[in-house]
Formats: sequence, C-alpha cells, structure tokens
Amino acid sequence: MNNETPLRAPVSARKRMTLFRTGEGIPLDHETMPFAGVDPATMAGLGRIMASGPRAADASHTTILFQSGDEEGVSLSHAWFKTGFISSRHSHNADGIYYILAGEARFGSARLGPGDGIYVPAEQAYVLEVGNEGCELLEFRNAAQFNIHFKGNDEAHWEKVAQSYTRHMPQWENELPPSQRSYCSISVSSR
Repeated sequence: MNNETPLRAPVSARKRMTLFRTGEGIPLDHETMPFAGVDPATMAGLGRIMASGPRAADASHTTILFQSGDEEGVSLSHAWFKTGFISSRHSHNADGIYYILAGEARFGSARLGPGDGIYVPAEQAYVLEVGNEGCELLEFRNAAQFNIHFKGNDEAHWEKVAQSYTRHMPQWENELPPSQRSYCSISVSSR
C-alpha cells in the first residue's frame, strides 16, 4: 500500500468582486486600444482630420471605468462624443455593446437615443455619427484590451469628417456633455 499523500492540482485564482468609483477612470490610450489597418491612405485621412483645426483631438473623450486584469476579461468605458463627431469606418477585435446615456448617435442607419443600445460583434465595421447635442454612451466589451481596425475609408469619408469637425469645432471649447446640460421647459397656459 502507498502511504504517500496525493499532490493537489493547482487551484486557479478565484475571481472576486471589484469596485470602481467615480473619478477613478483612466483615459483610453493606444495600449488598451492599439491601431490596426493603418496604411498610407489612413494616415493621410487622420492627418486631414487633425489639420481641420486646433481642437480636432477634442472631438471625443473616452474613459475606461473598469478593466479586468487579463486580456480575455471585460471592460466598461464611458465615451463622450461632441456635436458633429463622425468616426472613421472601423471595427474592433472584441464584441461591443453600446448603451446611449444622453444625446443621439447613428450607427449606420440606426438612430439611437437615451436608453437605446446596439450590439456590434467583433470585426463588424461601422461608422458612428453624433447628433446636434453630442452623445454620451457606455461601451461594454468582452475584452480588457481591444484594437481599432480602420477599414475602407475613402477620401470622400475623410473629407466629410474633416468638414464636420471644422464646422462644429468652434463650439467644442465650451461644450458640456449632454448629461450635464440643464434644460428648461416652459409651459404656457391660456385661461
């Protein structure tokens, strides 16, 4: 008879609840979302957008609210796209769910407002266009890190983006996110 104690298989680390709080988010960067599909035409298009004015980089702000520790985890981001924002045609290598908090956005032909959402599978190319109030949304991904892959942007699309940025840029400096604007409604009654 063998009196040796059997070896235990290694126990994988147990996942635990993780809190995240207001103000603890980090800006989205190229480590979390590296570029893919960048060719000379894409570089020229991105250059055209940046040349549209000094505030071109202010068109959107994305904050990562939560990322699980591994690449195969999940992430949650808050994005604010200013009035007139138009994205390049692109995809990501992770599934995404977008939930509109305030404002309005178009994903292709689908127009979404507060409380609406859209699921975009990995590698599905799309263009995001923002309405006249800007748009705030939550972005859920089934990955902690994911790319942005530029796909099929022709010169006409880059020109459309640059023209929209030039037209809307003057208001971006003082523009507030839609959720922070106070709206006043006046009711008139005639008695």
